Order: sequence, then C-alpha cells, then structure tokens
Amino acid sequence: MGERAKDVVNCMAIVIKTAQLHHVNNIAVVNAIHKFLEILNPLLSSEKITLQLIEEFFNLNGSRIRYSVEYSSNFDFIIEVFKKTGLGAIIIEETLTEDNIKAFLAALKTAELSDMPFQTLYDELVGVPHIKIVKFRKIKDETESKKRQIVKTYSSAVSSMKGILNKVGSGEALNLKKSKRIIASITDQILEHETKSILLSMTTLKHYDDYTFHHSVNVSILAIAFGHTLGFPKKNLAEIGLAALFHDLGKVRVPLEILNRPSALSPVDWQTMKKHPLWGIITIFQMKGISEDSMNIAIPSFEHHLNLDLTGYPKVRNNMPLDLYSRIIAIADQYDAMTSSRVYSRIAFPPGKVLRILKEDSGKKIDPHLLKVFIQMIGVYPTGSLVSL
Repeated sequence: MGERAKDVVNCMAIVIKTAQLHHVNNIAVVNAIHKFLEILNPLLSSEKITLQLIEEFFNLNGSRIRYSVEYSSNFDFIIEVFKKTGLGAIIIEETLTEDNIKAFLAALKTAELSDMPFQTLYDELVGVPHIKIVKFRKIKDETESKKRQIVKTYSSAVSSMKGILNKVGSGEALNLKKSKRIIASITDQILEHETKSILLSMTTLKHYDDYTFHHSVNVSILAIAFGHTLGFPKKNLAEIGLAALFHDLGKVRVPLEILNRPSALSPVDWQTMKKHPLWGIITIFQMKGISEDSMNIAIPSFEHHLNLDLTGYPKVRNNMPLDLYSRIIAIADQYDAMTSSRVYSRIAFPPGKVLRILKEDSGKKIDPHLLKVFIQMIGVYPTGSLVSL
C-alpha cells in the first residue's frame, strides 16, 4: 500500500480538521470527504482496512506507515484525535459513502464532548454500516526484563556522564575506559532490533535540572542509531558514540552562571559560550594527548556548531568539508536540543516541528542527504513511546 497508506491518514486528518471549522454540509467538508473516498475506496476492493494506533505510529493492515516530514503535522493531529477518544483502531469493512463519513464525523464530535469518549463513539457508530472501532490498549513489549535493562543502561549512562564531566570540570583526567563501557552497552542494544526503538524512546525522558548529562547521552544514542541506519560497522558505531558523548565537553570550561542563566545571554557572554567547541579540543588533547581516540572525539567537538556552510562557530578560515561524524552529530545535537526543555528555553518542541525546522536548514546548516536518512529513522522509531517508564 506504501504511498496510499500515508495518504489515507493524511486525507482523514484533512476531513476531520475541515469539519471542525465548518458544518458537515459545507462545500469544503464535502470536497475533503470526496478526496478521502477517492483514495480509500479503491483499497477496499480486495480487503477490509484496519488502521491501528500503536504507541506513537500507525499500522495499516499490519504494516507500519512511513511518512515524510511534510505529513507530520496531520499525522500528529490524527494521533491526538485517537488518543483523546481512546481509539485503538478503525476497521472499515466495505467501501464507504459520503453519508457514512458524515455520520462518523457527527459521532466523533459527540464523543469529544463526552466524559466517556470511546464508549460514546462506539454507541454513536452502532447504526453506521461498515465502520467498526476498537479501544486503545498499550501493547506490552516482548519482555519486561528487556525494558528494565534498557532503563538501567540509560540511567547508568546519565549517572556516569554526570560523574565524568564533573571530574573533568574539577581538573581530573577524562575517563575514556569507563566511557567506552557505556558506549559498548548502548551499541549492543542498538544492534538488537527489538530494543533499538525502546532505547531511542529513552531519549525523550528529559530532566530539566540535569539537561547537560541527559543531552550528552541522548545525542550519543541518536548518533549510534543514525550510524546503524547508515550501515556503519560496530567499530565505527563505537567511535561516533564516544564522539557524541563528549561533543559538548568544552562546556565544562564555561562558567556556570552563563550555562545556567535562564534569560538571554549578553553579547559578551554569548562570545564566551561560542568558545566551547575550541575549549573541547583543548581539553581532550591536554588530558589524552594525540591519539586515534582523542582525534575522533576532538574533530566533532570542534565542528558540530560550524554548520555545513561554515556560517556557524567558531569561525574558520579554510573552506573545509566537515567530517562525517561531525555532520551526523550536528543533526542529533540540534534534534535533541530542540525537543528538550532547557534552562534558557523552557519550551520543548514536538518532534514533527523540529524535523520541519531542520528541513528548512537543510543544505545550509546541515547535510541534506543525512537529514533525509535521519527523518526516515525517526519515522520508523518514533520517540515518545516510553515516557511512562
């Protein structure tokens, strides 16, 4: 079903959105219904259709619906409609008519005003032919033990990073051995397909007070998953994971009163903040010398704010291409930062909005080819499904 599957959800969203603004007999609503039926009914010629919400994504007849960023707003809207009404699935057994859709819209409107929305929707649809609904139920993961292990891995990684960065800030040596153990554990779980989506979901468990440490781990998880999606061998996954873990190492030299300031930074303080990529490579080389490990960490630490077109910071004289690890980490860094609540930005943007912002910067600040892969990865493993853990 491929392309048509996402069009079903997209057109359904347009119908419901339009019906929220106009009477069901308004020409705008009628036109939206006709467009929806033109896409839906041909799919019903050979089999019934089941549109099912599973955590934060849709399945159509058992296959996950993948969609590009321009569809994200309507997909987010339909997910919210399902959640508000307690809908788990809509089953359409035969071709529908305009009257069927209007009856569904009326039932949905009544349900949204009810204290028991799903039961109300169910009762209202009893007399509507060919449309059945199923209540939403959280799907249990394959084993609770895997969940617990992943939560333990994530929590341990954040705790370890807190200790490591605090020690570096006090002038102690960078503990790469301990850091590599963190990355090895994360990499192993990324490589196991069943746990990859769960571990990615952990990146949504943001903690405002410990943002720096969660952000370091989140960017590392995203970078490793990104590398895995690109087909990196395990050695390279470990390298990019370690580089991502320490991409903001230079911030240990930024005064806390600047890092933790809730208001906008002054021009002088902003100039200080923009030095952290340079301080990152200085810190790494001072503590670990010149080695393969230190170079793999230092380059992305220096480059991740440069931008693809080198309009970022720190300013460089040479028109040099950015390292692949740097381009990957830059995307992961911006994505996690914008989906997080931070000291200087209490508002966390939803993933769909962030992906749209990143797409606007594609080709200028970030690599367009890598962004396309990242968007596909986030679509396949949507974050937010384990916020309850």
